[in-house]
Amino acid sequence: MIKKLLLASVCVCFGLISSVSAQQNLQLDSLRKAQNNIFINTDTVAVPLVTENPLMMSQNFIYKLRLDSITKTVPLPYNEYVQQYIDIYAKRKDMFGKMIGLSSYYFPIFDKALKDYNIPQEIKYLTIVESQMNPHAISRVGATGIWQFMFGTGKAYGLKMDNFVDERKDPIQASYAAAAYFRDAFEELGDWLLAIAAYNCGKGNVTRAIDKAGSRDFWEIRQFLPKETRNYVPAFIAAVYVMNYSNKHQITSQACNLFLKTDTVQTTRFVSLATLAKALNVEESAMFALNPSYKKKIVNGTDDEPKRIVMPKLKDIDFAGVYEVLNNLDVDVNMRVIEASTDDVRDLRKKKAKSAASAVVYHNVTSGQNLTTLANKYGVEVQDLRVWNGLKSKNIVPGQKLKIYAKNRVALKAPASFLSYKVKTGDTLSEIAEKFDGATVQSIRRDNKLSKAGLQAGMILKISKG
Repeated sequence: MIKKLLLASVCVCFGLISSVSAQQNLQLDSLRKAQNNIFINTDTVAVPLVTENPLMMSQNFIYKLRLDSITKTVPLPYNEYVQQYIDIYAKRKDMFGKMIGLSSYYFPIFDKALKDYNIPQEIKYLTIVESQMNPHAISRVGATGIWQFMFGTGKAYGLKMDNFVDERKDPIQASYAAAAYFRDAFEELGDWLLAIAAYNCGKGNVTRAIDKAGSRDFWEIRQFLPKETRNYVPAFIAAVYVMNYSNKHQITSQACNLFLKTDTVQTTRFVSLATLAKALNVEESAMFALNPSYKKKIVNGTDDEPKRIVMPKLKDIDFAGVYEVLNNLDVDVNMRVIEASTDDVRDLRKKKAKSAASAVVYHNVTSGQNLTTLANKYGVEVQDLRVWNGLKSKNIVPGQKLKIYAKNRVALKAPASFLSYKVKTGDTLSEIAEKFDGATVQSIRRDNKLSKAGLQAGMILKISKG
């Protein structure tokens, strides 16, 4: 009897367990289907399946392993800040597809400049964060080009900006300037992540943050840096990751619209890129893309300063036609080179404020003067005088001091003056140009309307003094 009771009890227990287990399985299955239905129903666009879940610790560990595998000289640590930018960049599949395509043209240029200055090759990925490798990119404060140089910094590192050229937009020149900057920043700061931070906010800001934190670790001083710079380094690390592991995020390379095989020539002439494109039988836009630094689409080469022209390497070329374009002396353009003034928005604001302050005049009222005579004297309105000085009436008295914001007047530019030179037997234009500072063969031809016939002894030439 006891055996039968025990057997019945065991059967009942198994039945209860089976029932509970079935209910749990049913609940889990229902939950799983409900979740799947949520994702399916809200997914209105067909997208590739995502095989990675960045919220899972095991997947985070995979990101760390991948970054460790990329690390060469610049440390690429993994943390929550880096993960945030990996999440952002991995979703920008179109953008990074374009970056991979453009890298086939630009990365060899960056690599050479960085190698010549013994700078880690990983630094080239900063151009993605800075400008998305767009030579015409301009920031809200005036940073320009692929490497986003401010006017003052670019000038300090040898980049030229004038009415013909802005070398901040020249991928080659700007890359060498950037390499030189990183050499100096690393020598001063002793850490590559700090040097990268300095590239964004300046060495001074980084040094002050180091002093406040009492540390030379970027992640320790991060809180004391400008907000943009705090995110700049994590964004750089994320860009390095996505470019190296794009295939893990379904990012496909897009075709580069630049000629990947090119030739480079130096010219001492003024050359029209549009005319050269026609001689090469390529689109003008293709020539402009290879030579983005020339503002007027005119290459302003001289004997003193030859200029670079990048041309597509083509098999079928009318070499005679190209030679004629490169040696043409009749480009219809004013050849005078005028140095550019700053386009740094911060500097322009300071200049504007300084200009406004310098326009303030304080006038001591003398006997017989009134607001009308003073308004006429300074070219302002009577009402303005009252507002500037808080006057409740038009009455003023001798000895009273009035504040006046005089109108800005644009000073007329003095006309260019010339020197005279009498041509001697055997003289050449290049020899004559060398005798005078600022003179070029082209400027002498222009100022004297010389044809290709050349010089004659006894001619009197006008030489611009600049």
